[in-house]
Order: sequence, then C-alpha cells, then structure tokens
Amino acid sequence: MSGTSLDGLDMVLCQLEKRDNKWVFDIKRSETIDYSAEWRERLKGSPNLSGKELMLLHRNYGKWLGSAVHDFLKDESTPPDLIASHGHTVFHEPQNQFNFQLGDGNMIAAITGVSTVSDFRSLDVCLNGQGAPLVPIGDQLLFSEYEACVNIGGFVNVSCDIDGVRRAWDICPANFVINRLVGKMGLSMDENGAIGLQGKIIQVLLQELNELPYYQQTAPKSLAQEWVDNSFWPIVNKYDSHDLPDVIRTCYEHFARVISNDLNRYTSKGTLLFTGGGVFNLFLMDLIKQHCKTQVIIPEKQLVNYKEALIFALLGVLRYRGEVNCLKTVTGATHDACSGVVILR
Repeated sequence: MSGTSLDGLDMVLCQLEKRDNKWVFDIKRSETIDYSAEWRERLKGSPNLSGKELMLLHRNYGKWLGSAVHDFLKDESTPPDLIASHGHTVFHEPQNQFNFQLGDGNMIAAITGVSTVSDFRSLDVCLNGQGAPLVPIGDQLLFSEYEACVNIGGFVNVSCDIDGVRRAWDICPANFVINRLVGKMGLSMDENGAIGLQGKIIQVLLQELNELPYYQQTAPKSLAQEWVDNSFWPIVNKYDSHDLPDVIRTCYEHFARVISNDLNRYTSKGTLLFTGGGVFNLFLMDLIKQHCKTQVIIPEKQLVNYKEALIFALLGVLRYRGEVNCLKTVTGATHDACSGVVILR
C-alpha cells in the first residue's frame, strides 16, 4: 500500500481465513519502507510525464515494488499465496472514466514469483463508479463491530452502514495538505501537530474552506490531488501573507469540523474506529474529539499503520476467489464488481 501522502510503502504479511461465514485476520509481520527523496520526487512529478515516460516509470516502479516485497519475504520458509498491490495513484478523474495506478503488477509477479493482483480501481471507474474508496468492504467484513471506520491519511475517508447499506466517501484532505504546507519550512510532516498548535485561526480562511462545494455533495464522492490543486490551494494561497502556523492551524480546525460534521450526522450510539498515520497527530485528534459526539477508538499501533494494507490483502483474496470486492453503494457504479487484474505465476 502506498498513499497520496508519499510517506512510503506499507507491507503486511497476513493470514486471512473465513470461519463461520466471517472473515478473520492475523497480521504476521509488517514493515514500512520510506521513500528516498528521489522516489518521492519521481512519484510527485509523475502526472506531468509524457506517455512513454509514464509507462517506463510504471514498469520501473513495479520493479522497485517487486524488489521491496522480495526482500520483505526473503526469510519466510513458505511463500505467500498471493500479493495484492494498491499502486500509487497518478490520475483519478472518475467523471471522465479516467484513472491510473502506477506500479506494474506484472513486474511484481515476475520478480517475486508470486501471483499478484493489482489495478483494483479501473473496472469500477469503467462501470461509472468513483473507483474509490475501496476499503469499505473490508471495514464491513473485518470491523463490523464499529459504527463507523475512519482513516486519516493523505485524505480522510469514512465508511458506515446507513439504513442497513454500507456507504463510504472521502470527507476532506488531511496529511496531503499539511505535508505540503510544512514542506515550505523544510519539514516532511507536522509531528504531533506542534506547528499548528502554535498558530491562530484565520476566520475568513476557515469560512472559505468550510464553504467549498464538495462538502455539500452527497456520497458517493471522492477526492484526489486534482481537487486539492484546483479547489483547495487557490483559497489557501490567497493567505500567503499570513504566518504559516496560522494557516496550518486553520486547516486543522477546518478538517476537524468537516470530519465531525459528517460523523455526527450519520452516527449516534456506537464507537468510531480511527486509523491511518493522521491519528498520531495529537493536536488534530484532540480537535476531532472535541467536536465528535461519539466515542473515538484508536487501536494498537500496528493496526493504525497497516489497516489499509491489510484490507487490500483481503481485496486481493476476494478477487482471486471471484467474489465481490467493490460495492456499488460506496462508489456509485452501476453494479457491484470483482475488480483487479490477476497475474498468475
């Protein structure tokens, strides 16, 4: 799993088993490989490449992924049955039935010798879906005891049952925005939200962000880099003359209010499972807890960090078994799908 925040590659070795009609999991091992500065820049610049350059990067990134997984598995006496690879999102324009995940699954299978499932989003996009989020079916099958599951990464997404139907959507950006802002200070992240904590809310900026049309749209809906570049940054850039901690503090307040607004609208009595790297931002989580009416649960660290990778493993297993792994109620597609490209070895 690799997310839009460009932190690195998350890998989990896990066992998935269906017992009494319920899926259970056991994470055997996990590891994150940080991207080098070179890879971070190559991935960040991928949307601007020519067609030939992009296809070459697709193959080379697949080679890097395959080598990383091969090294991760080198001490295992028995190879896994399957590799599931999310890839890196380069283009996400479902309104144009257009998307692209970087990282050739053929190269992963060639290097590791293990059957690989990749390109999980394309079929749903071709079925007029958003191609995202894909995690909710995993939330439903693995974490049904929670009223809602929230992931804070580059973007914030939520899944929950509404009137007995699984629904999910992207709520707002998070790390993707904050990491870019603190990058102006030569930092890769705002550890614990310390920089934002020093700032003051810019009320006019907060109001403009809160009034973005996306937040009034109903699900299914999804966010990507294009939306941030076209809708979010033009507003933030108007306040360049303000102190950066004030801008960051305002973004945190905005995220917390938008997240809590959605959760308070659709949850009432259960518990909320929060995962993703953003939960380690203590200041942001404190703001969310202040605004949320329902109890926030943060699980043990391994699940916080690797829940999405675990669920993509499940999506790979479901695809391999020919079962539904993409829900039309979540993405808006014309029907449920068994999505992903399987490369058999």
